[in-house]
Amino acid sequence: MLIKRTPSWALRESEATPEHLVLSRRSLVAGALGGAAATLGAGSAKAGWLFGSDEKPAPPETDPTAGLYPFKRNDAYALDRAVTPENVNLNYNNFYEFGTSKYIADEAQKLPLRPWTLKISGLVERPREIGIDDLLKALPLDDRLYRHRCVEAWGMALPWSGIPMKDFVAWAKPLGSAKYVKMTTFLNPKVASGQRSPLYEWPYVEGLTMAEATNELAYLATGAYGKPLAKQMGAPIRLVVPWKYGFKSVKSIVSIEFTETRPNTLWAAAGPSEYGFWANVNPQVAHPRWSQARERVLGGDESRPTLLYNGYAEQVAGLYKGLEREKLFM
Repeated sequence: MLIKRTPSWALRESEATPEHLVLSRRSLVAGALGGAAATLGAGSAKAGWLFGSDEKPAPPETDPTAGLYPFKRNDAYALDRAVTPENVNLNYNNFYEFGTSKYIADEAQKLPLRPWTLKISGLVERPREIGIDDLLKALPLDDRLYRHRCVEAWGMALPWSGIPMKDFVAWAKPLGSAKYVKMTTFLNPKVASGQRSPLYEWPYVEGLTMAEATNELAYLATGAYGKPLAKQMGAPIRLVVPWKYGFKSVKSIVSIEFTETRPNTLWAAAGPSEYGFWANVNPQVAHPRWSQARERVLGGDESRPTLLYNGYAEQVAGLYKGLEREKLFM
């Protein structure tokens, strides 16, 4: 007999608050003020890269894939909390390419999204390049609900649309010698003012092991809230790994390379004593400058206990057996 097993973290979709519910003015202001406090607490007082630019936002672009959304909802991925309202998510973002402020939505509109080509290289049967619109035609698509946890101790919940990464890996056909997947964002300091900063090694690089990349949760998001990704959220394609801190989820990807060696990631290079390769959510391991035991939920005044692996231990804990001596969580 085939028994459908529901993950321990999953609730019915009907129990999640629809994303279209709008926050009260008081809650929105509270969330914004709390976000500013969290940023300062995280030592992110380097917001000068947003100012002094005389560049104008790019004109609106037509997305030829817009008619594909929303994709079919994958009911295996549900939530134990309300979906964060879209207006909150669109106006509170970490995207260091456009500055260290959370309020970079206007600045991010300068990023041109078409044409957008993804390069697949390294240890694969056939290196190639593919446009984002063709990629969406080539691979399975779905919608799923995920929690998100930032290393700055705040969290949200999102309805993502995109490509299961295990399906992308199978399509890319890596060689057996590939041990890691290296993902790189765009490099265009003319439009991305943050990339003029000498404090970081641009472009932004992140990576996963092959086992992580082929886990059922790993995801290449191309949309959210039933539509293509907003530019400030990492359009047109970004990584989503919900059991890890958000800085692992590299945005606006232009290159995916399969390698034998562990990638030198941007944050591990910038702060090796604070940000490691693994970046798994763990309430028992504090950041050197603040606790990770609790998280502030964006969109209100609620504070919740942080869950191990952000609540996805059932799906991912087995990936890290035998690695107890590694610096797993920071």
